Amino acid sequence: MQTLILAAGQGTRMRPLTEQRPKPMLPVAGQPLVAHTATAAIDAGASRLVLVVGYEAEAVRSFFGSEFKDVPVDYAVQDQQRGTADAVRAGATKLDNKPFAVLNGDNLYDGESLAKLFDRGPSVGSYQVASPSAYGVLDIEDRQVTSVIEKPDTPPSNVINTGAYVFPAAAQGWLDVDSSERGELEVTDVLNRACEETAVTAVPLNRWLDVGRPWELLEANEWKLEECRRQINGEVHADAELRGPVIVESGATVDAGVVIEGPARLQAGATVGPNAYVRGATLLGPETTVGHSVEVKNSVLMEGATVGHLSYVGDSILGRDVNFGAGTTVANLRHDEAPITCPVKGELVSTGRRKFGVVCGDAVKTGINTSLNAGVVLPGGATTAPNETILKSAANRR
Repeated sequence: MQTLILAAGQGTRMRPLTEQRPKPMLPVAGQPLVAHTATAAIDAGASRLVLVVGYEAEAVRSFFGSEFKDVPVDYAVQDQQRGTADAVRAGATKLDNKPFAVLNGDNLYDGESLAKLFDRGPSVGSYQVASPSAYGVLDIEDRQVTSVIEKPDTPPSNVINTGAYVFPAAAQGWLDVDSSERGELEVTDVLNRACEETAVTAVPLNRWLDVGRPWELLEANEWKLEECRRQINGEVHADAELRGPVIVESGATVDAGVVIEGPARLQAGATVGPNAYVRGATLLGPETTVGHSVEVKNSVLMEGATVGHLSYVGDSILGRDVNFGAGTTVANLRHDEAPITCPVKGELVSTGRRKFGVVCGDAVKTGINTSLNAGVVLPGGATTAPNETILKSAANRR
């Protein structure tokens, strides 16, 4: 199955983490998000990958090269991000005149379900949700999709479109669609055309995640770190204690008095301790530092991030080269235990999570004894003064 993976978007809902990198290249359990998409596709039977790139395209090209897991990789460029149908049209120039799959490069899929999707094409991946009105909803009769309806007030079902498709070869000629109400060229119009021209099967996905907002990046890491198996290749002090599925890559160091409760992954160059505590689904990226008497819980620290000493970081995402001053403390729970809210494109949105900490763009620096409230977002390059308390996000804080 020749497979298009859409990886050209700017990921504006994921800002500030995507200020300098494409969303599909954000880290999930030690690999870029899109690498998990590509791996699932290959496990399902993808014979060739075509990655549609645009924003910060070189990062994607550098990671994949011309081959990934023994499967050839080609690239197509979407110069302007005008919608998913436009992205597929860019990628179609690289396809043979055969059926083809389309996957979103910022989604996670289980390989077993994708194999069924590939086998039963023409098909669309489906998933049941409690509140379908926020999605494209599939109208289904006898397991055949008759149409997809975007964000209906009265949904015909609770089964939504996951953005995973297998189209017939003829669909390569159906990509000149009209702009939607939101001014984009939508691949769902191609799906509706396919429903008119042929039988399209709804294939339930066992597991699926659309990683569009920062807390969903945490959820993605939770999913993929749970799949890791214990592997110790780095240097671990005899007085450290590693519990459960912990990966310590070659070049990573765990000092004396450290306790790590998996699932956790320490990438090359990461250092922990002495006397630090790492727990929950935690990813410590390359060259990160978790120092003396620091606790990190259920968090992602990207390349070069440093939490030097006497600090607490919970349920948070720290971008590249973030530096937390001594005594920096992150709050991750409201007193009323209601879901934490977080700003997305200027609007407060519920994360749906009882516990959620902070999101820091690249090169954020905090002064000693800084307190950060739950749900705070700091843009890249932001700084705080010693003893400062940050209660609300500030997009222009520097």
